[in-house]
Amino acid sequence: MTERENEILALIKLDPMIAQQTLADKLGLSRSAVAGHIMNLTRKGFIQGKGYVITPERYAVVVGGANMDLCGRSSNELVLGDSNPGVLTSSAGGVGRNIADNLGRLGSKVQFIGAIGDDKWGEQLKQACHLASVGVDHCVIVNGATTSSYLSIHGPDGEMQIALNDMGLIEELNAETLAARDGVLSRAGAIVLDANLCDSALDYLFSVHSDKPILVDPVSSVKASKLIPYLDRIHTLKPNKLEAELLSGIKIETLDQLPSVADTLHQKGVTRLLISLGHLGAFSSTETEQRFIPPSATQVNNVTGAGDALMAGLAHGHMSDWSWQKSVDFALAAACLALKADKTINSTMSEHAVQRLLEETSRC
Repeated sequence: MTERENEILALIKLDPMIAQQTLADKLGLSRSAVAGHIMNLTRKGFIQGKGYVITPERYAVVVGGANMDLCGRSSNELVLGDSNPGVLTSSAGGVGRNIADNLGRLGSKVQFIGAIGDDKWGEQLKQACHLASVGVDHCVIVNGATTSSYLSIHGPDGEMQIALNDMGLIEELNAETLAARDGVLSRAGAIVLDANLCDSALDYLFSVHSDKPILVDPVSSVKASKLIPYLDRIHTLKPNKLEAELLSGIKIETLDQLPSVADTLHQKGVTRLLISLGHLGAFSSTETEQRFIPPSATQVNNVTGAGDALMAGLAHGHMSDWSWQKSVDFALAAACLALKADKTINSTMSEHAVQRLLEETSRC
């Protein structure tokens, strides 16, 4: 949208019945110029029908985990059973919340639904969402509860060695509390969820809102099993190797088996698939095209948030009506950008930053 079109649209939002001549007078334009801009706004979908009916803003709803991330990174190789020197940090986290945070930074309109306590950590989570332009008005606030937390310990190379989670509060995000938020879910352009959700929440979302594109992060091989009954209602699935094995029923011993794994998941109903293979790369698949994507060299500071940025990149591509191939390339670049940060969320995450990284990679 051009700067002039933005000005005209802003005036129309204030007065949907405003005359073209009035718009022309306010902006110092000719009426014919205003008519041309309005025609362009209509063609681009920002105005629909007569009387300047403004198209509702398209947004995604992310439903999933929200917690404080407590992260420790040792200065030297970890020694179990002993005190290790290192650096400790805390930041807003949770798979669903992280996806929403990245998605907001990338420029998509997003509402986040998670369960948080009415404590200081809960306020920190909401504030972090606000900073990323993520709506939190529909979160479930549990009075008297302690907000969930996740503690991870990493070696000097950034690889996670062990983690503990206190995520019981997510059980408050169930069919009953989600049904009370049916309005925001029904108007969404897409729903993004993580498999941290309880069975009743998953059943509600896949049963009541299966008419919408549902994008899913399986989270772990343990939690991925909850998705098996709903594979025929998943639009986009982002598993890692272990999760793909569990969901397809095929043990992946060589990369040559990836097409068979993908075909099996498509037969089960999954429309789009991106299998993350870590240092080996990734495998992208739809029912009509498949490709193996080799790994790219990047500075690895923190692997915790890469998968969340990857999922956000796929969701942003979907919300932007990009092709699957473009969405995959963008999402992988977003994951690479996340890897460069010391924290789970890279504060420089934006569509422009990811596109710039893509351009730099293409020149190498």
